[in-house]
Amino acid sequence: MNRALCIVLRGNRVLKKIILTGGGSAGHVTPNLSLLPKLKELGYEIQYIGTESGIEREIIESEKIKYHVISSGKLRRYFDVKNFTDPFRVIKGIFQAIFIMRKEKPNIVFSKGGFVSVPVVFAAYINGIPVIAHESDITPGLANKLSSPYCTKVCVTFPESLKSIKGDNAVLTGTPIRQELLDGSRIIGRRMCGFENDKPVLLIIGGSLGSKFINNTVRNCLNELLKIYNIIHICGKGNLEKKLTKRTGYVQFEYVSEEMPHIMNAADIVISRAGANVIFELLALKKPNLLIPLSRKSSRGDQILNAASFEKSGYSMVLQEEDMTTELLLDKLKKLDMSKHTYINKMKASAAQDATNKIINLIEKYS
Repeated sequence: MNRALCIVLRGNRVLKKIILTGGGSAGHVTPNLSLLPKLKELGYEIQYIGTESGIEREIIESEKIKYHVISSGKLRRYFDVKNFTDPFRVIKGIFQAIFIMRKEKPNIVFSKGGFVSVPVVFAAYINGIPVIAHESDITPGLANKLSSPYCTKVCVTFPESLKSIKGDNAVLTGTPIRQELLDGSRIIGRRMCGFENDKPVLLIIGGSLGSKFINNTVRNCLNELLKIYNIIHICGKGNLEKKLTKRTGYVQFEYVSEEMPHIMNAADIVISRAGANVIFELLALKKPNLLIPLSRKSSRGDQILNAASFEKSGYSMVLQEEDMTTELLLDKLKKLDMSKHTYINKMKASAAQDATNKIINLIEKYS
């Protein structure tokens, strides 16, 4: 295919076309959204390939982006009757994606993984179209494992992931961060919470559903914490403590959406779970943090690996959930506060910074 045909002129500006893909969960879609403002600024025509009823369709169509539907089967590591039929859906999806590639003639494809991405990457490879992929987890998901040999470059989030990608096409970029998060205002955040003194702000994030274990431990030592900090506590739906609603210096939210950039920027120290997205937001904002990863009892251990990586890199202090007591929590926070500048300097020196621009530069280089 003559890729010169993919380029059109508007005035004196050369425009290119990019197709994004990724789906199955919001985590395979939202990093794509972080790239949109810069891609639009550079004049890319943006399209998306996803499934008929996947979460990606609702998210992407709300952005007024042209959306192509293909068939896709779920890729499973375990036995399921659908394992016998889904390969045919994947094959159908490859042919549909090939048709889209030949019709739209994109200059490049960006894949965020998830099962819908496999047919798209194969189709791009068959048509000689460069593919940049991104992997958020330390260990690659099955979709990226299958498709990475057909990618031009695979962007990874953690240094440990470099050895998981065969060949020399892995690049450490980190995870793309929404620009609005970086543009949040510390002043607005403190004002929203009604803080009137100059105490540092401790932000507690228990994950999207909250963590009753973290909530209870924090509230059990609230008197001690309030001697030192103003506290913003994102405790999860249904986890508000009514008797604490008028407590001076303590503000609790079930969840935060549009206000989150201001809340994050208001924080001086953060206690958080260790999901990949939130810890890279903390890294981008250079917030000293104490990570309390989900235990293996309630997860497959991804957060434990994430936290261990950040601890090894010097970005985070870690407290395992099984070890946590009020005394140990207070002790860890005291040590974190005393060494916060060391953590901030480590985060400033991180190679996993400015992921959006690093990924955009790769897209520009190979498109």
